[in-house]
Amino acid sequence: MSDGPQKEWPVHGRITGPIVMIGFGSIGRGTLPLIERHFEYDKSRFTVIDPVDTHKDLADKHGLRFEKVALTKENYRDVLTPLLTEGGGQGFCVNLSVDTSSRDILELCRELGALYIDTVAEPWAGFYFDKDLSQADRTNYALRENILAARRAAPGGPTAVSCCGANPGMVSWFVKQALLNIAKDTGSTTPEPKTREEWAALMRELGVKGVHIAERDTQRAKHPKPMGVFVNTWSVEGFVSEGNQPAELGWGTHETWKPANAEEQTKGSRCAIFLLQPGADTRVRTWVPTAGAQFGFLVTHNEAVSIADYYTVREGEEAVYRPTCHYAYHPANDAVLSLHEMWGNAGKVQERQHILEEDEIVDGIDELGVLLYGHKKNAYWYGSQLSIEETRRVAPYQNATGLQVTSAVLAGMVWALENPEAGIVEADEIDFRRCLEVQRPYLGPVVGVYTDWTPLTDRPGLFPEDIDPSDPWQFRNVLVHG
Repeated sequence: MSDGPQKEWPVHGRITGPIVMIGFGSIGRGTLPLIERHFEYDKSRFTVIDPVDTHKDLADKHGLRFEKVALTKENYRDVLTPLLTEGGGQGFCVNLSVDTSSRDILELCRELGALYIDTVAEPWAGFYFDKDLSQADRTNYALRENILAARRAAPGGPTAVSCCGANPGMVSWFVKQALLNIAKDTGSTTPEPKTREEWAALMRELGVKGVHIAERDTQRAKHPKPMGVFVNTWSVEGFVSEGNQPAELGWGTHETWKPANAEEQTKGSRCAIFLLQPGADTRVRTWVPTAGAQFGFLVTHNEAVSIADYYTVREGEEAVYRPTCHYAYHPANDAVLSLHEMWGNAGKVQERQHILEEDEIVDGIDELGVLLYGHKKNAYWYGSQLSIEETRRVAPYQNATGLQVTSAVLAGMVWALENPEAGIVEADEIDFRRCLEVQRPYLGPVVGVYTDWTPLTDRPGLFPEDIDPSDPWQFRNVLVHG
């Protein structure tokens, strides 16, 4: 696996202060070589923090400081403050961990004048499985509202990029490019939008009813999944945590039916609903280019809420247009088997957990994109078809799933360095062109494909179904009942 001649990789900027990476799991380890390639910085002030020292040898190999410590509500200020202020300049906190409060840490960074990025709005440990919390309070909607409250309390100031990985993150940039492509292909003469309101108006004008974050991971391991092990291509802890949250989706204005167990949010924009069932046990119909029609899991994700909110058109207080938006995720086959095993055992996660390293994978791609549906040309998928072979060629320490995340972290870091006083921002709000420009060398083929598939296509028809044949793109037809 070659790092390639240095001259091939552009240096995007200089980080003048210390770098603190929180979390050295699969995403942290994969982000490290991208930071090394694309930024100038003082290596003596680059610190990695992780509660376990499993991969300390990699930090040592790269000449980084490693601190074995679990950040908590009680110690995070004491641990992070000296590291982020050491030696002057503007520090950069790259938070790629679980069980650490994104809001608390980003607020500390902004107090200290440091830049900040994360891939998820994460809470302190215990949140995801807290039976004392209401179901509404366990949603990603609630976690996002907490970040938006921080922005309202302290607008402007040092940049903190919230939820900027593959998804949430990159997929929001894909939505904008997909909209421009559909506009061109359908003969729209509307100029390219400059504001949130103009983007929402364009989506409405094009007749888009909704967006699936439609993903299929076909990466295949050399050895079959053993019993009693949760195997995944990215963080098992992250997947299990979000998979146990309620299924959640941005709720479109075209929807005429709600599941019986759907609940509405009562605070904020109220742009999303949630179901009283876990996302990783909720199936939906979707489509990706390689596999075609497939079942995905409706796992909650920040972008399901942020995209629906961003593209809402309001007249006064009323939302007159909003797309439905949700994740539709078919993970690697080993992860599907792992979920079946976990749910079959009363939801108890396996004691042994394993993330497939790049050298354990035989072949496969992570096909991750956005399916915009309901417009004149029916449905359009736009996204990345990154293979394990291409991943090995361009970047070390990760599989295809990881590289789609780490390259988006890189893009968000570049944007933050170039826009250091933007305040707290979401991926939907930042320059999609600049971010994709930075990220594209790591995404393999990025393609756009139209399809005539709908959720009513090729249904078996052997049993009565609760469907709405008058509008194929109703969520009633997307959700797999029973």
